[in-house]
Amino acid sequence: MKKLFTTLSNIWKIEDLRVRITNTLLFLLIYRVGSYIVLPGVNAASLHAGQNKEGLVGLLNMFAGGSFSRSSIFALGVMPYISASIVLQLLGIAVPHFIKLQKEGESGRNKLNQYTRYLTIVITAAQAIGYLKSQVSADAMLISNPAFTVLNVFVLTAGTLFVMWLGEKITDKGIGNGISLIIMTGIIAELPSAFVVEFQSRTNGAGGLITFIVEIVALLGVVMFTILIVQGTRKIAVQYAKRIVGNKQYGGVRQYIPLKVNAAGVMPIIFAQALMFIPATIAQFFPNAAANGILISLSNYNSWEHNVVFAILIILFTYFYTAITVNPTQMSDDMKKNGGFIPGVKPGKTTADYIDAVISKITLPGSVFLAIVAIIPALASLVGVSSLFARFFGGTSLIILVGVVLDTLQQVESHLLMRHYDGLMKTGRVKGRSAIPTAAGETPPVI
Repeated sequence: MKKLFTTLSNIWKIEDLRVRITNTLLFLLIYRVGSYIVLPGVNAASLHAGQNKEGLVGLLNMFAGGSFSRSSIFALGVMPYISASIVLQLLGIAVPHFIKLQKEGESGRNKLNQYTRYLTIVITAAQAIGYLKSQVSADAMLISNPAFTVLNVFVLTAGTLFVMWLGEKITDKGIGNGISLIIMTGIIAELPSAFVVEFQSRTNGAGGLITFIVEIVALLGVVMFTILIVQGTRKIAVQYAKRIVGNKQYGGVRQYIPLKVNAAGVMPIIFAQALMFIPATIAQFFPNAAANGILISLSNYNSWEHNVVFAILIILFTYFYTAITVNPTQMSDDMKKNGGFIPGVKPGKTTADYIDAVISKITLPGSVFLAIVAIIPALASLVGVSSLFARFFGGTSLIILVGVVLDTLQQVESHLLMRHYDGLMKTGRVKGRSAIPTAAGETPPVI
């Protein structure tokens, strides 16, 4: 406890760190206040009466911190921006124009930032129309159509752009990655209500207090397991050639290339979830089809068919995303230019093949572990955990929480060590995620 108070005191003594943490909290407070401002022309009482927080709606509502179900001006949150960043990142792999922009340094990044913002506006406008039609019933509208739709498409688009601006300000003036912190804040905001609901259901006879304590212990175990996945690395030793210039020696040291066990982060789960929404969509268009039973089973996240297909897709997407984001040939070329080599391995193509083989070996357990974490919420629901609380047992939400917290703590510790204070831990150091840059030049949440 004394160590904790000493660390907090050291953080408060550093003016730059104190200002950054204060700015971050103020920006997040603005976001949380805005999440309770209802769209113009919406009757909040009529809206909440028929809200559904299950399935996809519940997942989106959790990422938006409850704004989605409240029909807030921030209902769409930063998800359109994340979608635009992913699209630009994929275009940067396949389209020559975007590949060229990625290699142009600062000017290229500025262009990609502009494209990302423009695409965010388009995606937000399209999603706003779908949101108003599907989530706001006619009896909750105080303004007649089409004025209601036109007005609130502009409001929702402006809300998403404002949240995106808040995220950029947190990154510049605060601590940590702004977009990631906004998503994490939305997820954490749903945790107290889920905790209370589960506690009440258990203490009122469905298992008792002992079962609830077992659930909490299991949740802590899953969190520790997720931390192992996020932090796991395979180090490859690299020796640099020794050069003597005058009386000084350069190089001649051994360093390591840390290859992440889960280099793809949360992206495979996001891609797999997007594909798993397709059966539900097809079932709505063809309700009398002979294969409708299979489609319904694939749409039910508690069914074994859904979870088996979901796990297989995650494993495949983990290999795919790792292959397009980690380039062994480029790593080998950079190493060769700087006079480095892997002991016992010839420079050039042999080194690239060696790195590729290591990545392939560590990606298999990483993808399997990621698939297990992704289906744990469904397993928790099958053993009686409420669906609201089960979402925190794994999946996208837990990986985002663990990754963002570790990344933010690592930045705080860097500020402490830079000013010759002790770190956050007595032994060892907090290691943040090595996030994959998006097309916009930022680190994704998830991502």
